Amino acid sequence: MSKTPDPNSTDASGSKSTKEEATIKVPSKDPKKKDDKKDEDLSEEDLALKQQLELYVERAQDADPGLQKVALESMRQEIRTSTSSMTSVPKPLKFLRPHYGTLKGYYEKMPDSDLKKLMADILSVLALTMSAEGERESLKYRLVGSQGEIGSWGHEYVRNLAGEISQEYVKRQSEEASIDDLMELVQQIVAFHMKHNAEPEAVDLLMEVEDLDLLVEHVDNTNYKRTCSYLTSSAKYLPGPDDMLVLDIAYTIYMKFEEYPSALVTALYLDNTQYVKQVFTSCDDLLRKKQFCYILARHGQTFELDEEMCAEDEERERLQEIINNTKLSEGYLTLARDIEVMEAKTPDDIYKPHLLDGRASAGASVDSARQNLASTFVNAFVNAGFGQDKLMTVPSEASSGGASTSWLFKNKEHGKASAAASLGMILLWDVDSGLAQIDKYFHSTDTHVIAGALLGVGIVNCGIKNECDPALALLAEYIDKEDPSIRIGAIMGLGLAYAGSQNEQIRSKLTPILGDSKASLDVLAFTAISLGLVYVGSCNEEIAQAIIFALMERSESELGEPFARLLPLGLGLLYLGKQESVEATAEVSKTFNEKIRKHCDMTLLSCAYAGTGNVLKVQHFLGQCAQHFEKGETFQGPAVLGIAMVAMAEELGLEMAIRSLEHLLQYGEQNIRRAVPLALALLCISNPKVNVMDTLSRLSHDSDSEVAMAAIISLGLIGAGTNNARIAGMLRNLSSYYYKEANLLFCVRIAQGLVHLGKGLLTLSPYHSEHFLLSPTALAGLVTLLHACLDMKAIILGKYHYILYFLTLAMQPRMLLTVDENLKPLSVPVRVGQAVDVVGQAGRPKTITGFQTHSTPVLLAAGDRAELATEKYIPLSPILEGFVILKENPDYRDDQ
Repeated sequence: MSKTPDPNSTDASGSKSTKEEATIKVPSKDPKKKDDKKDEDLSEEDLALKQQLELYVERAQDADPGLQKVALESMRQEIRTSTSSMTSVPKPLKFLRPHYGTLKGYYEKMPDSDLKKLMADILSVLALTMSAEGERESLKYRLVGSQGEIGSWGHEYVRNLAGEISQEYVKRQSEEASIDDLMELVQQIVAFHMKHNAEPEAVDLLMEVEDLDLLVEHVDNTNYKRTCSYLTSSAKYLPGPDDMLVLDIAYTIYMKFEEYPSALVTALYLDNTQYVKQVFTSCDDLLRKKQFCYILARHGQTFELDEEMCAEDEERERLQEIINNTKLSEGYLTLARDIEVMEAKTPDDIYKPHLLDGRASAGASVDSARQNLASTFVNAFVNAGFGQDKLMTVPSEASSGGASTSWLFKNKEHGKASAAASLGMILLWDVDSGLAQIDKYFHSTDTHVIAGALLGVGIVNCGIKNECDPALALLAEYIDKEDPSIRIGAIMGLGLAYAGSQNEQIRSKLTPILGDSKASLDVLAFTAISLGLVYVGSCNEEIAQAIIFALMERSESELGEPFARLLPLGLGLLYLGKQESVEATAEVSKTFNEKIRKHCDMTLLSCAYAGTGNVLKVQHFLGQCAQHFEKGETFQGPAVLGIAMVAMAEELGLEMAIRSLEHLLQYGEQNIRRAVPLALALLCISNPKVNVMDTLSRLSHDSDSEVAMAAIISLGLIGAGTNNARIAGMLRNLSSYYYKEANLLFCVRIAQGLVHLGKGLLTLSPYHSEHFLLSPTALAGLVTLLHACLDMKAIILGKYHYILYFLTLAMQPRMLLTVDENLKPLSVPVRVGQAVDVVGQAGRPKTITGFQTHSTPVLLAAGDRAELATEKYIPLSPILEGFVILKENPDYRDDQ
């Protein structure tokens, strides 16, 4: 039809309609044929074909081999030419159906010869529609047939064979029989699939027969990307250790085709330092290496380059600087200037009191220290990383720094610690000017101010590594001071500054505290968490031992305290995402005092399987939550969080987890209901889904104030850094609703600060690189805060509100900043839209939908993806997020 010269001319359209009629007439007889297969129902050509085939069947059983051969050849010809239709069973197969049995019987009697093989080929195809379920006859005859070109019988035949092979393989494996003939066939099928754009089917077959290595030989330049994207996305649904195996193959293929950025991302997912090194040593283009460094920096990976990876000293230093994230602050401020949000905001700009009725604002004077503390946090969150605000960094009128210290002293006692630390948050990532400005607080006589300054130093250095380790130099001497608040400030500061670095010096300084029987419980808890952060996911035995001993030493009354529950969390962080490696430690934890035993067990499991999407573990946690106890058990809180930690790995599991949590809300005990909002927050962090928003909004008016507080904080977390107007409105209404209840109002304020995090330029999501990689330090920071929120009154509403600063670990600019070859910002047009999952789809489907074109730098919301809207540059990373280096396209010609 497409060949008609002009669709508008009468001739073309006339012939078109007749053609359509012609094609419509034939199938219309189909239903009748099914009812009664009387010959008079068939059209003439069908009838002729039927008689022809019946003749062939007779002749095929003739005594004369010559006749037999002709008959079989013709039958084969008929079947081959007709297998093109996809919708209905091909005619020859249909007419041969009654004769399948006779042909099979005759085949058994035939002497071995080429003719017998020819017959086997035909039977193999006929078995497609006729063999009984589970008989695998198509495969049986294929194996004894003439082994000709497999694709000539059509796709459907190959597909059917692949299915039968996987069943046969399982059977032979259990009987320990030889599988060589099967593997030969697999080779042919895989080659066929890879040639015909059916990469997913090839991968599936190889997974079934456990021989993915074959794939590497068959991929070529045209299909390796599609193959690898299918491999990496199916890895999330495979049980271990298959998932790692699949990614290994993907890594090998990427390396084979020099698709280094993707290989690096896969290596990071596998958490395999050897592979990361290999990517650096295999690639000799300095620019591309710079892009690798940006990817490592975004992942928060501590990584030292050596001679092999980059020979020249000067270049190596430059690359190391990128990995150390020293340019993050600069890039973030470039984005802020471009979007024109540099001007500092005050807490009142966020609360918008003028939009509320009179009574709420009138009640604001109650408990002013608590209100000022809330404003301290809001101010820190909103102006995070901007280097200026209106409370802490105001240039002083008097020479002695009047104004900035005056806000500090509007806070009471431990409030001053959070206020001093908030300066670190405002100067986030800008180490030099941050340390210079925090320095003045070290000369204070007030212990709380010093504690805050120590914590501030940690916050400024969070995610930034520095050759001369300023944080360690400043904080080390304060670790063993008498005053517990100063100790906690220094310990938590070290945890934030060196998260994920596995720094030996810190281990040697902090581990002794765990063995100190005089140390108070809160100091112990922060030490355990800081060690957990520094050695996150390292499975370090010595630290694990130290935390276990600390837990065994403590008396029963102490183990009932809220802070005792953070010790197991420090232990869990050591095994974050490391699955089976936790088992030995989990066994030891079963010997603990029963007050903390179950709690420790749940915490360890939830951390070890975080981000794996392991369905069995989710079921295990749900089972733990289904138990009802007389008195509230603390271990169910971590179990609920565990559901979210495990299921956050991929969309399907996430949606199912949200539904399961709805059930827990209806049937669970109070202590479970208090944890559900926090679990929802983790599942949708910085990604305000409407259904979750509604659930949390409902819970924020709950009769149990603990549930309401958790729900309010969770509203802040799901909207973190999104400036979401709907959540902002909800929180404003809540602030007037709870205007008399200091605790709830404090939570509302914190949530308001979170929603406007970094004036909407930051995200708390631990996932990056198109939701593929999970940053362990970011997740550790979030999980620590959520565990602390399981007991709001004792920790966040008590004197440990600075636990909120653990969120710094997860804070990242949600930007795409394109830079040129000299790493200077370069503005290019990009299309930003909702990401579409195109894995395994045919052709070249669009990867984003509903896009708008902006010029970089741009903000990316949750689930957004960007692509360049110009041919002039080539991005050095396939994933456009964070810093992306562009190089000029040599083949680009300007239209003008």
